[in-house]
Amino acid sequence: MSTHALSTNPLLRFANWLHLQWPAGIPEPLPVVAADGGTTVLGLLVVGDLTGVPLLKFALDTGAKAAQRCIRELGTPSADSDIFDVVIIGGGVAGMAAAVELASSQLRFCILESNQRLATIANFPAGKPIFTYPTAMVPAGRLQVGAGVKEELLAELETQFAGRTLPLQTANVTHVEQRADHLAVMVANGQRLRAKRVIVAIGRSGNFRQLGVPGEALPQVVNRLHDPKHYTGMAVTVVGGGDSACEAAIACEAAGARVTLVHRGADLSKAKVENFKQVMALAAKGALTLRLGAKLTGITATSTTLANGEVIPTDGVLALIGREAPLDFFRRSGVPIRGERSHAVMVGLAIFFVAITLLYSMKAFGLFAHAWWNPAQLAHEHLTSLQAAGAAKGFWYTITASASNGIGFFISILYCTAVVSFGIDRMRRRRTPYVRLQTLSLMAVQCIPLFLLPEVVLPWLGHLGAWDGGWLKSVADSLFPAVDYDANGREYWRAYGFLLAWPLFVWNVFTSQPLTGWLVISLVQTFVIIPLIVWRWGKGAYCGWLCSCGALAETMGDRHRTKMPHGPLSNRFNFIGQIVLAVALLMLALRVLAWVTGWGWASTAGQHALVHGWKPVVDFFLAGALGTGLYFAWSGRVWCRFACPLAALMNIYGRSSSFRILVDSKKCISCNACTTTCHQGIDIMQFANRGLHMEDPQCVRCSACVQACPTDVLSFGRVDGKGEIIARDTISARMPE
Repeated sequence: MSTHALSTNPLLRFANWLHLQWPAGIPEPLPVVAADGGTTVLGLLVVGDLTGVPLLKFALDTGAKAAQRCIRELGTPSADSDIFDVVIIGGGVAGMAAAVELASSQLRFCILESNQRLATIANFPAGKPIFTYPTAMVPAGRLQVGAGVKEELLAELETQFAGRTLPLQTANVTHVEQRADHLAVMVANGQRLRAKRVIVAIGRSGNFRQLGVPGEALPQVVNRLHDPKHYTGMAVTVVGGGDSACEAAIACEAAGARVTLVHRGADLSKAKVENFKQVMALAAKGALTLRLGAKLTGITATSTTLANGEVIPTDGVLALIGREAPLDFFRRSGVPIRGERSHAVMVGLAIFFVAITLLYSMKAFGLFAHAWWNPAQLAHEHLTSLQAAGAAKGFWYTITASASNGIGFFISILYCTAVVSFGIDRMRRRRTPYVRLQTLSLMAVQCIPLFLLPEVVLPWLGHLGAWDGGWLKSVADSLFPAVDYDANGREYWRAYGFLLAWPLFVWNVFTSQPLTGWLVISLVQTFVIIPLIVWRWGKGAYCGWLCSCGALAETMGDRHRTKMPHGPLSNRFNFIGQIVLAVALLMLALRVLAWVTGWGWASTAGQHALVHGWKPVVDFFLAGALGTGLYFAWSGRVWCRFACPLAALMNIYGRSSSFRILVDSKKCISCNACTTTCHQGIDIMQFANRGLHMEDPQCVRCSACVQACPTDVLSFGRVDGKGEIIARDTISARMPE
């Protein structure tokens, strides 16, 4: 997007101001691994980097815990001498941590490594600093680390290996196959090993990413920096924008090389703030040439060429654009990859979507209204028998009458059941004080004011005669008008408007004749209370603690949050909600015009837009069929993120909010766990890398990113107008130690 386009197009300026100004990275696809390392292949455990945390101490911790799990589950060695109890694939720190634990047990095991043990560390540049944080963390198991430089770390680890039997075989494993009573480890040379358990500790050891340009195969083009001194006095082009590229550029410059850093991105958003600042400082004083937003198009023996035609004299090229995770290994082994779906899963998602669409069709359009199996029809028949028998209008009569009004009653019961049952599951898995309070709030709000009040309590009071006279009758008449099509005699469904504000719940405002009580309530909710809430606690105070849509998203959708699409393209779909909001405002203008002037055409136009536009497109399709039907495909926040008009309005309010996700950039390891787990598609890691407190108004305060962060980088809090921290949340979103 050009600067000129931004300056001349008000819609683009608005989009950039609201959301598009921030980076939008896409999480790397990785195998689906449970918190304990388990996979869908029984007995196959994944440890180390591929669990999503590229941190030395976490690799040691996951490797040791996987081995301890195998020891607990297997107990005694197998009686079959042809079968291993455990096969470890990979001899890095995670694999060796598992091996050290197993060496102290009676289990029979072996290590399969394609290169040499600790090869990744051995291939680091000479003198490379090693970050062994979190400093206070003590990994599980016997293998521990404390050294801060490559050579010292290798020596420290080798010392701990001494005296232990750690059987290592050189082998290139292609995949693992599930058999009836064991796992078959398939080796490239045709060998097959049998094992009761397999620990996969291969790290992100896939192939180096390719530049895809002519000359890439020349000998001076390498994918790792072994020793910066090799480039002393030489011209070197470093390609990449992450920490590896920045650190290599810094090290080569310090060794006396003439360095040009080329990155296709507009900034170095993936690099840690320290590396970013150092590169920018070197570039500012001319010690390093920086080419951002530049694409490499060719390499020769003496130069590199950029897309703009610039030719850079070069003696060597460091292509440090990362590695591809070994996804084919996992695909062949039957382990699903995050973001990929099998045909069976796609069929299941389609069936669920069709079922949800039919359910909401019954609610919105009366589909199968008189079918003998429709529960609302059955309730209607039972109500008729009660009336014929002259039954008193007590509690059971009220329940039957509410149920007979339509399928919505039963959808509400399903909704409450889902929120409560999946809410309990969420609290069991995410044992933090924040999640517990938030989930209990969502469960209570959904079950009481959003079900019992409109469907049971208010109708029951009506049947008991509470609204028969006096001021209570006046209140009831202004809020719940008497009707003859409702078995309860009044429009008690309007009570949803006490919690669901306009324009999320439009029906109390968009009526033929204005209901003054609801107009006042809606005005105060939408334009007074909610802006204050958003200013103080952010949009998530409503979306994540009160809203019924958020209730289902944070409970039933919790296990599927990593399925939300990320990236620049999906971020543009966020503005569907702004379009829906604009339509709601236009419809409101027509309503007000009709009320004030009495013009029939305005009333007709508004009614037509409501019945033939809003109801089928927004209420049924976007909020119902798509919003709920895609829960298990795109996470529970599909409606909330992309199309909800109230969320769109709160996004605007949120640009002046004091709420932030606070970051401690010095602790950030760029693992991307925060971005991956965000079901609003926010690239939280980019904020953390830059030391910027996350201010994207899309945030719904679910706390998943805070909990997922392995190094305690993130927390909830508030800032002042200068961006200085003025408060931190007192409710912990972290797991207890």
